[in-house]
Amino acid sequence: MRNDQDKTPQDSPEGETTVTDNAPEGEEAVEVVEGGAQDTRAVVAPEPRPGATVPTLGEVLVAIEELWPASLAEDWDAVGLVAGRVERPIRRIIFAVDPTLEVVRDAIARGADLLITHHPLLLRGVKSVAADQFKGEVIHELIENQCALVTVHTNGDSAVGGVSDVLADILGLTNVTPLVAASEGLPEEGLGRVGTLPDALALSDFASRVFGALPAVAGGVRVAGDRDGIVSTVAVCGGAGDSLFDAVRAARADVFVTADLRHHPASEAREAAVEDRPYLVDISHFAGEWLWLPAAAEGLYNVLIDQNFILEIGVSSINTDPWDFILTPGD
Repeated sequence: MRNDQDKTPQDSPEGETTVTDNAPEGEEAVEVVEGGAQDTRAVVAPEPRPGATVPTLGEVLVAIEELWPASLAEDWDAVGLVAGRVERPIRRIIFAVDPTLEVVRDAIARGADLLITHHPLLLRGVKSVAADQFKGEVIHELIENQCALVTVHTNGDSAVGGVSDVLADILGLTNVTPLVAASEGLPEEGLGRVGTLPDALALSDFASRVFGALPAVAGGVRVAGDRDGIVSTVAVCGGAGDSLFDAVRAARADVFVTADLRHHPASEAREAAVEDRPYLVDISHFAGEWLWLPAAAEGLYNVLIDQNFILEIGVSSINTDPWDFILTPGD
């Protein structure tokens, strides 16, 4: 039996910040807000700069739109403001992958005025937000504690510096381009990314690199392909990417790193492989997207600080991967 070791991402060990800051030379601008296994990393302006003000939620929403335009979201998606009054001041923001009740209560306990999550709370039809239902309880907790909620989902996937860009960067890819270009916007925007490793690797070594880059989760990493097969061109999609197989094949990728690979799409991809390519590396949905949070926090912080606002932005380290342990042969 294999457990997930703990319930915090391994890339943010206790006592270390996961977000950097572009503070003026000589100023210390990184603070860690500790909370044990559920701590929150924060980037903090050390002192108010002359004329600095606390932004309103409306002003933060303008910065969010600059970084992750809603126009980049898929038609089926639900992004943007979920709860909150635009005139309220925002002094502390927490980023997280999922708007679970645990994440919301943790953010509130740390004094967050705004929680920004990658995954939507209200994506599919909801007929009631009564507090005796879990989504209703989340909404009640947010409103009663004056904490706003914003979703940055597929617009965060497609944007420059988004989920797949961060994954590609962490894996060391170069010459990175979108797998599926956005229908409008910049040429660098779109779903998924494809790039090249500076030095080709055996599939087993590449899979180890992927595993080592991700937060620790129970499911680990699943791999399909020849362990000794050579990998050079790599396609990635931080979330569920089995809809992108045609683009992966068109890019002649040696390997595809994505999450939530279901049996039939994975089986058919292996059957349709040309010279056994693309190999498949199936990662945790949560883990692949958690890597984006520190970069997103830093990006939003820099935009707001450049506008002479003062605030704190942190990253929740609560592991919201739904699986707790796995059984494998020999366990």
